Parts: sequence; C-alpha cells; structure tokens
Amino acid sequence: MVEQNPQEINEIQNDEDVAVRQPFKVVLFNDDFHSFDEVIFQLIKAIKCSFEAARDFAFEAHVKGKAIVFNGALNECLKVSSVLEEIALHTQILS
Repeated sequence: MVEQNPQEINEIQNDEDVAVRQPFKVVLFNDDFHSFDEVIFQLIKAIKCSFEAARDFAFEAHVKGKAIVFNGALNECLKVSSVLEEIALHTQILS
C-alpha cells in the first residue's frame, strides 16, 4: 500500500474546489424568431427575476446582439441555460 502525504491530498482537493467555484456566465443571444414577450417570460422562468429586469435583458440582447443574463456556479448556469433553451433560445456559458 502506498502512503500519501496528507498535505498533497489537501492540495488536490483545494484545486478541484477552485475549478468548480469559478464564476460562470450565461449569455443570451438575439434572434429573429422569438417575440419580446416570449423571451421576457422565459427569462423570468429561468432566472426568477422581475418583469422589468427580464425586459432589460431582452432589450440588451436585441440591441447589442447578446446579453449576460446570469452569473453563478457552473451547475446553476447549466440549469438557467437549459430553461432558456426550452423554447430554442440560443445561449452560451462562459467562464
């Protein structure tokens, strides 16, 4: 049996924690297929924000071509992206 240095094990675990906890972003891209109302209501469902915040995100995506609509852990970003993509909105997760 090979013995490991306890400090070496802790260093590996700490590196994994840092990689998992990096802040990620969900980017929503503009398209010509969805109405503002469709995008707004899907944003409300995905990120649980107010109507006004969702409207601002939708307008930003429309004007700039994309908008960062959520920041958080990777698993949270995957959930948000999945909800937005339920109606075929185009999203991307960035680190």
